[in-house]
Amino acid sequence: MTRLDTLTSWHSDWTDLKVAVLGLGVTGFAAADTLAELGADVLVVASDTSTERAQLIPVIGARLVQADSDEIPTELIDLRPDVIVVSPGYHPDHTLLEWAQANAVPVWGDIELAWRLRDKVGTPAEWILVTGTNGKTTTVQMAATMLAAAGHRVAPCGNIGIPVLDAIRDPQGWDVLVVELSSYQLHYLPTSGPGALVPWASVCLNIADDHIDWHGSAAAYRAAKATVYANTITACVYNKADEATREMVEEADVQEGARAIGFGLGAPGPSDFGIVDGILCDRAFLPERFNEALELTTVDDLAAAGLSAAHIVSNILAASALARSFGVTPAQIRLALETFRLDAHRIEVVSVVRDIRWVDDSKATNPHAADASLRAFDSVVWLVGGLLKGVDIDDLVASHVSRLRAAIIIGVDRVALREAFARHAPLLPVIEIDTEVFDEVMPAAVDAAGSLARAGDVVLLAPAAASMDQFASYSERGTRFAEAVHEYLGGEAGEESASDARD
Repeated sequence: MTRLDTLTSWHSDWTDLKVAVLGLGVTGFAAADTLAELGADVLVVASDTSTERAQLIPVIGARLVQADSDEIPTELIDLRPDVIVVSPGYHPDHTLLEWAQANAVPVWGDIELAWRLRDKVGTPAEWILVTGTNGKTTTVQMAATMLAAAGHRVAPCGNIGIPVLDAIRDPQGWDVLVVELSSYQLHYLPTSGPGALVPWASVCLNIADDHIDWHGSAAAYRAAKATVYANTITACVYNKADEATREMVEEADVQEGARAIGFGLGAPGPSDFGIVDGILCDRAFLPERFNEALELTTVDDLAAAGLSAAHIVSNILAASALARSFGVTPAQIRLALETFRLDAHRIEVVSVVRDIRWVDDSKATNPHAADASLRAFDSVVWLVGGLLKGVDIDDLVASHVSRLRAAIIIGVDRVALREAFARHAPLLPVIEIDTEVFDEVMPAAVDAAGSLARAGDVVLLAPAAASMDQFASYSERGTRFAEAVHEYLGGEAGEESASDARD
């Protein structure tokens, strides 16, 4: 047994363990801070050492070295690390990781480190894991809200923005963590051995081509996502409309007694969550599930709360399954959904003027998400484009031609979109926003959309692409869209706003 095999508790001896932390974002800093607190010898390797976090590294008792992407710093070689903790964004063939492999240095992700340290404040919380190409954050937030309604101390964390390492160090402690996991984090997660997670429940919401440029292939991306189900104790939740997620559950090595729980928008079978006559039902967590069902809420009630889009309802069913696996009652789920609201930039109504609805779904950063967004509306002026991340846009365009009034193409990857519209909708009005001036992108796109939209249309920002070509983030892209819409409308009062209406 190696020393690393013994490090499975906060109370293990981490003193003077030589650790290199790659990256100084939110995750990297949390890892460095945690390990320094444990008494490890910590060297942070980052490409940018000019940030506020960089100034804090010596304060927490760690060291920092700047390294370009193709450079192995002398300080790292001299450290001779016992383990490297890698931030999620580091590509597997990064120079530093290739160096680690060549020198037989084990590599952990932040999730494995957090799992090993989860007992800092007493009895460890149970972990509920959520992944998928789309809907992760919304499902995590919903499940956490449902668990909180049942009186549980719950923390949504992980890829949602709060590092799991911060959650497990919170002195108040938690009953359960709802952990959003990206494919990057899952790639670095072992499924066996002392660092392997043993989650209470898990779900892969859906799977579609995404991050192919990072993983190298669709198969590798799928394999990373499938890791979420490994060692699950109680419930492996899968999407009945996505055969790949069921196959992942069937292939997973889980704890004895773990159940497969399906969810879908149709009528549920035994051990499923679904919809009957507009009623969301649980036919999984009740003794008479072969003959009866429990009512969770209704589609009409969800519509009143702005939660009735099909993909949002699907997320609700998944979150309900996770919550029910932890003992949350149907009444508590209904209570949670009465007050739940979607985050900004998720099919968010910006304004409705002259029967034209302006909708910000900037969070639709891949074709799968944009497909779900487009399906929510009948007549659309579509704002699309950005960084396509190596995925094929052709099928998305072809499947939605019938609902498009026009298309406005933004971003740097415009050629593939232009060619797809030419193939599948040669008569459709298509306008390209060809400007490199950042501040002009959204005003020009909104002006073009406004000139083409008619009463009854939805002007929909659902880019099907990442934002970093022209914006700092999807949220900035959405904010710029909303600002441009309000400027274009010239102060006209909207009939609805983001605070009171979301489809």
